[in-house]
Amino acid sequence: MSKRLIVLLAALAAFAMLVAGCGSGGDSSESTSSLTKAEFVKQGNAICAKGNKEIQEGFEEFEQEVGSQKQPTKAQLTEAIETIVLPAVRNQVEGIQELEPPSGEEAKVEAITDSAEEALEEGEEDPASLTSEKADPFAKANEMANEYGLTKCGE
Repeated sequence: MSKRLIVLLAALAAFAMLVAGCGSGGDSSESTSSLTKAEFVKQGNAICAKGNKEIQEGFEEFEQEVGSQKQPTKAQLTEAIETIVLPAVRNQVEGIQELEPPSGEEAKVEAITDSAEEALEEGEEDPASLTSEKADPFAKANEMANEYGLTKCGE
């Protein structure tokens, strides 16, 4: 499998999980205190780092299963996206959704999560689309997350 594809899939997964979860974690009146931006970024990056590790380990197993094939088939890549990437990204999103955005930062976090959720939904509807060389559906969400400080989520 090409390293570019692995990196793309890992980035898609990591970012989508973080972003999709950040801003839709519920009504802000349900929580008595929000995290500081530093705390939010630290916890969000930890969630994404864990998800990135799961994806990396999943693709290492996938490469062993594919074996001596120089390039996996599109069907094999689609299956890997469905069984490795998308579940890991969904878990990251849910983890981030449990975090309370910093006070005054809710709109920024929501914009990131909305963008990631859209990309994740696109991948879930058509996993094979993530194996193509077309534009990365997570690019916008990754850029926004990186600018916010969620660098592990946009790797």
